[in-house]
Amino acid sequence: MTELVDDRPGPAAVLFDMDGTLLDSEPLWGAAMDALAAHHGGLLSEAARLSMVGRNASESMAIFYSDVGVADPDLVTDELFLAERMGALFAEGVPWRPGATELLAEVRTAGLPTALVTSTARRLVEVVLDSTLGRGNFNVVICGDEVAEAKPHPEAYRTAASQLGVPIEQCVAIEDSPTGILSASAAGARVIGVPGELPLAGVDGAHLVTSLVEVDLGYLTRLAATARA
Repeated sequence: MTELVDDRPGPAAVLFDMDGTLLDSEPLWGAAMDALAAHHGGLLSEAARLSMVGRNASESMAIFYSDVGVADPDLVTDELFLAERMGALFAEGVPWRPGATELLAEVRTAGLPTALVTSTARRLVEVVLDSTLGRGNFNVVICGDEVAEAKPHPEAYRTAASQLGVPIEQCVAIEDSPTGILSASAAGARVIGVPGELPLAGVDGAHLVTSLVEVDLGYLTRLAATARA
């Protein structure tokens, strides 16, 4: 796709992670994984649960099986279990992270292109787009099962910028996990890190904020300007 030339102030596009960044959905994932562990007669450790944050389904399930001690896993059946459990939870609506709705609304009002770049599979993303996020809030949606390489590989963010038709170097990405920050930074975007389940102190490649309440269009514009300086 031909890259667009845009003389508006601010970033060429804003690229949002979903779980833990826009939405306070990590506790829901934790509850679903705990239920699956109980189904296998085991208990998922907190360390293992936290290590899954920001990862795609296949990596998360590998961590899960190792931690719970599932010797002969049936991945298809277990992923269906989680999809049904999470689909029901997502359909009820998911709480937003502080400042997320306001920032997204301001970005959309300003006419900036937006993308949702998530490790979550398309089937579940479709549910939460309808229940909570709103389909009209994103020009592009990149899901974890639609890329060959999962975060922290940069493919997802590069794909989002390519589909939007903008240079990734002029985009701002917003992430809550070290895995996501590595992905967006490696792709070439300017990155804002907002801690959720995991601390981000000491993680390279991001401008850290306490919450998205601190981020507005002016913040994004200043950050984009430093990227192009």
